[in-house]
Order: sequence, then C-alpha cells, then structure tokens
Amino acid sequence: MNYVKRQRILTLMVQFVHPATEDITLAGVLSALADPMRLRIVSNLLQKNGCMSCSEAAPCPDIAKSTLSHHFRILREAGLVRTSKIGVGHRNILRTDDIETRFPGLLNRILEFVD
Repeated sequence: MNYVKRQRILTLMVQFVHPATEDITLAGVLSALADPMRLRIVSNLLQKNGCMSCSEAAPCPDIAKSTLSHHFRILREAGLVRTSKIGVGHRNILRTDDIETRFPGLLNRILEFVD
C-alpha cells in the first residue's frame, strides 16, 4: 500500500514589531535618520501625510526591494514608521504623533535640512 502524506500548508500572518511610544529612544531615531536614503523615505512619508507602500515612499525607483525592506525595518524598529500588511502589500505611515510626544519638534527640525 502506498500512502500519500497530506501536506499541511501553514499560512503565517506577518506581524511587525513596533516599539511602544515610551520605548522610542533618541539614539535610535537619530541613528535611523543618519542614513540619507532613510531620511528621504521619512521626508516622503511626511509630505504625503498618509499611508504609502514601500515603493511609493522610495527615494529612487530603481532601489532593490531587499534594500528598501532593510531601510523600512530600521525605521520601524526605531519607532519612526508603523507598517501594516494589506493584502500582499505593506503600507507605511509615519508615527508623527509618537515622535512628537517623545521629542517635541525634533522630526520637523531634522527634516528642514533634507535636500
């Protein structure tokens, strides 16, 4: 007798880790914004003032998806961006209120100097 094993397909729900407002650190924010690409991503998100996909917020259209994913992970872990999965895409929003609560005026002051 031949037995065919049924394979169980597991669907994993992607859950992103976002630090609580009180866990956002100045060092983490400044470190994340020290990279020019991430600074431009944050600037794009602030100008849009809404949800954007990773590719919509990208500073240049030919950036590799893996590189873009890395930049958004750094921004998310620093507490600058909140990412949610909608369908097959990721939507990102700047955590302006949380950053303003922790460090009043910091984000706007830094973004004044973006090229």
